[in-house]
Amino acid sequence: MSNSQQPNPLPSEYELRAWQSIQQFKSRPLSQAVQNAGESVANGVAQLGKRAAKQLEKHPRAASAVSRGQEFVAKGASKVGAKARDAADAMPEWGGTAVQSVRKTVGKVSRAGLSPKRVVALHNKRGHDVTSLSDLRRLDLEQIDKVRGRAASWYYPAAAALSGAGSAFAISGGELVIAASAGAAAAPSGGAIAGAFLADAAFVLGLASRAVGQVSLAYGYDPEDPAEKLFVMSVVNVGTASTATAKNAAMADLSKLTQALFKGKTWEKLNQTLIAKVSSQFAKAFEFRLTKKGLGKAVPALGIVVGSTLNWATLEGIVDAAEMAYRRRFLLEKYPHLADEEASKAFTDTDAPDDADDADDEISVLDELAEAGGPDLR
Repeated sequence: MSNSQQPNPLPSEYELRAWQSIQQFKSRPLSQAVQNAGESVANGVAQLGKRAAKQLEKHPRAASAVSRGQEFVAKGASKVGAKARDAADAMPEWGGTAVQSVRKTVGKVSRAGLSPKRVVALHNKRGHDVTSLSDLRRLDLEQIDKVRGRAASWYYPAAAALSGAGSAFAISGGELVIAASAGAAAAPSGGAIAGAFLADAAFVLGLASRAVGQVSLAYGYDPEDPAEKLFVMSVVNVGTASTATAKNAAMADLSKLTQALFKGKTWEKLNQTLIAKVSSQFAKAFEFRLTKKGLGKAVPALGIVVGSTLNWATLEGIVDAAEMAYRRRFLLEKYPHLADEEASKAFTDTDAPDDADDADDEISVLDELAEAGGPDLR
């Protein structure tokens, strides 16, 4: 917003209701539950097998009929699960040329077709007096909501779900198909598992970047600007953090970056090289987080369900976080006094689980930015 454009003195009733809703933002309970389910599924296979075996002891004929299948599932799940965990542990070390190439390709594709001119044209059709993308930030939030679409709420989660199902099939080795002839020995190698995890994580990150970019354009922010790329990463971080500790840390990160952006912090140090460093480190952390959550993909048959639902929930959570973050930023830019009202409250998500046995690693975009030589906004 230029200096000549003065914000409205007071929010409209519509905007006040939106602000109150933002303050009450919580992740969807189902999305949180699904995001935490993957590793629990993988860890629970052994216990499930033990309980089933005890029941079968009471029925000798049934036990005989399923013994071979049970042996296959137990060995296959154990073998694939162990390799999946090895792949997850090795994830932060994946810094080779092939990995960087995948990330760059996905990054370019993820933002292809996101056009500020198209967004401005849509507002012009509605009769809104705007000539540039930044002019959208002068409008009432209700005008924004009448123009922006809702496809991101289902299109991106659906695409991610398809990728999750495909990667789960590759990771588990398609046991349902090969069981009769190859058995557990046909479980994929650690390299194949790592490759499947990486491909899926890269695809999901690309979808996430595109989904958040589409939301950012709707509210008048260009995702191609260097500072906006940092904001996009922070939003993805909030949307994928699954424990209270990790999510509250991500929320704090996002809040600080929002304050820095609407207060007009200088960004002279930001350049493509710096952003590339931060993006690379964030991608590694994201891949590791998604892999740890997706260990349930290694479970024969069930892994396909886990993979698709996990990815759906992940993108759903990211889109929800984007809607919250950009609406909040949009209103704070127009009405800075709202920040004083919010200051007395902890902008946190206390409904998120915080299980010490399944802790989610904290990710800080601002830490990565400072360590890469950029401005320290912490």
